[in-house]
Amino acid sequence: MNRIVVIGAGLTAANAVETLRDEGYRGELTVVGDEPVLPYERPPLSKDVLQGNSEFDVLHDAQWYGERDTRVVTGTEATGIDLEGRKVTLSTGEELPYDGLLIATGADPRVPSIPGGERALTLRTHADEQKLRSTFTEGGKLVTIGGGWIGLEVAASARQAGMEVTVLERGRLPLATVLGPEIAEHLRALHTGHGVEILTEVDALEVTDDGVTTSAGPVAADAVLAAIGVEPTTELAAAAGLVVTDGIVADTRFQTSDPHVWAAGDVALVTHATLGPLRSEHWDNAIRQGKAVAGAMLGQDVAYDWQPYFFTDQFEFSMEYVGHSSPSDTVVIRGDLANNEFIAYWLDDARVVTAGMNVGIWDVNDTLRDMIGTTPRPEDLTDLR
Repeated sequence: MNRIVVIGAGLTAANAVETLRDEGYRGELTVVGDEPVLPYERPPLSKDVLQGNSEFDVLHDAQWYGERDTRVVTGTEATGIDLEGRKVTLSTGEELPYDGLLIATGADPRVPSIPGGERALTLRTHADEQKLRSTFTEGGKLVTIGGGWIGLEVAASARQAGMEVTVLERGRLPLATVLGPEIAEHLRALHTGHGVEILTEVDALEVTDDGVTTSAGPVAADAVLAAIGVEPTTELAAAAGLVVTDGIVADTRFQTSDPHVWAAGDVALVTHATLGPLRSEHWDNAIRQGKAVAGAMLGQDVAYDWQPYFFTDQFEFSMEYVGHSSPSDTVVIRGDLANNEFIAYWLDDARVVTAGMNVGIWDVNDTLRDMIGTTPRPEDLTDLR
């Protein structure tokens, strides 16, 4: 290939660029992104950057891309893909021909389908973070619709900034389907112990000027955040004629239904070597898939075969999670749950480890990763200290 175009200027794109150049690709390389900034990491947006503990920064500066002879077009949308003619049309009218195309358009936050839902803030981009942080005032009131990872991380950040915070959760406990009832209850107690109000088994019915109307009554707010998940940004791919379901469908080598087009990152529904079709929305996956898809585009023998990984920091609760568990799995906890120093193992019906999580115990995540897919003896399930 002499011309590669990457649509989407996020973490996946940055790692693809680095790997393509490191692996010897010397052709034209263009990255197109609709945000006005160079690629950056998103996790700090709900944590340190939102709290004001660290400054926002891009992953690499313009000089880095210049040294890699890479053109990065920011603040510009890709508006069309011509699969037959192998070209991408931009909102400026420019057409970019390609021999290989990588789609890494990521995902967009869901907007609540309730009256006034468009009033709610979302958190996905640096601009979103700036808008959300501008609402952080001592004694101000924030309501978060959704008690998932983003909702709880923002709740912790806002509370530490002196906000009064209410989390609206439709389930019996926040993150119960992911963590199991015991750890979910521990996380709920952690937040309430820090002054966060968590309303469970409640639906948001309307976002108003004064807050949120819920099935349990009105909740006053100066700002409302919708944290109800994301949808893969597939419109461009679907309009071009690529196969799209819950993401752009790709094989184990990230190749889509068109042999000249690859997909990676949050937008891609990639066939995992053991887990089958899987779309992962996490930081680690964006890095790994960016590197792997670059190798695939260069004809290397790569496969999507690593276990999903993510992390979170909420008050004194800091953890790493690896694997892919099911709500029906049994959760085994070893260590000190009360003091946030423990290991959790998820076991399926055959007692096979499907996932592991280390909380407050570090440098053990690789050990947990190696345990995925094994059937350990009960005495082998320890706190790893």
